Amino acid sequence: MSLDGIVLPKGVGPDAEKLLDAITQAGTADELNRAGGKAEGFVLGLESGKTIKSQIAERLYVAFDDACSQRSSELSA
Repeated sequence: MSLDGIVLPKGVGPDAEKLLDAITQAGTADELNRAGGKAEGFVLGLESGKTIKSQIAERLYVAFDDACSQRSSELSA
């Protein structure tokens, strides 16, 4: 999973990558739920603050959700 192709404002990209890393490196379902919730809140804050457009927010939501789904499958295996 990566955020390649999603253009984010200066300074936002590293935070988004850290959130994605937290999702992909979660060791338990609880850690994954926390990381996914933080990522969702992060995107909501950016969108609500008009820092990013809704199209970019949707791409971030999908990227984080896909990462959560993949990690959940890995943890269940």
